[in-house]
Amino acid sequence: MKPPIAVLFENEYCIVLNKPAGLPVQGGARVGASLDGILGERWSPRPLLVHRLDKDTSGVILVAKNRAAAARFSALFSQRQVIRKHYLAVCAGRPPEDSGTITLSLEIRGTRKSAETGYTRLSGEKDFSLLALELGTGRMHQIRRHLTQIQNPILGDDKYGNFTLNKELYKTRGLTKLLLHASRLWIPQGEQLLGFSLDITAPLPGYFQTFIQLFKP
Repeated sequence: MKPPIAVLFENEYCIVLNKPAGLPVQGGARVGASLDGILGERWSPRPLLVHRLDKDTSGVILVAKNRAAAARFSALFSQRQVIRKHYLAVCAGRPPEDSGTITLSLEIRGTRKSAETGYTRLSGEKDFSLLALELGTGRMHQIRRHLTQIQNPILGDDKYGNFTLNKELYKTRGLTKLLLHASRLWIPQGEQLLGFSLDITAPLPGYFQTFIQLFKP
């Protein structure tokens, strides 16, 4: 069964979607449904991918409507000071500071690479924290790995997380998905390469909202 995908914005150049968790962006030999495949069934010609989200991460993803637009968006996504991507996550515990920047390097295909993730604690209790995050670099699984490195893994992370805690949360609160959501994509007004601005926010999935309500004061 193919999951529903909400359209957040569409114009002659692009479509901005709210990708559900569990849906891979690209297909493969062992992949069933994928975002790329669904795009080909829903639109003609098929929109083109210009950036990625992890399979288990929900939220904002932009696709281009033609090759010329794809080239322009790809150029913009390579400039992190131009396009801003914001995330929300629920992590275990409480980071050492209420806001800061994680600059721990990450190993990428056998090589240590610099990495930067900014975060702000929005709310929580002693056991969990709701964080707003912004990427300064775009390494594979960067947010998930960085939060694990500072001993605050994202809840529901079955690759880098606290597996004992995840099992407990599954039993007591029915948590089955990664609590990481790409919440906002922002391209400021006046970006000459694009010619128009974008500021798109993706609503949180229901399971994410439900979990946050559990520890609101």
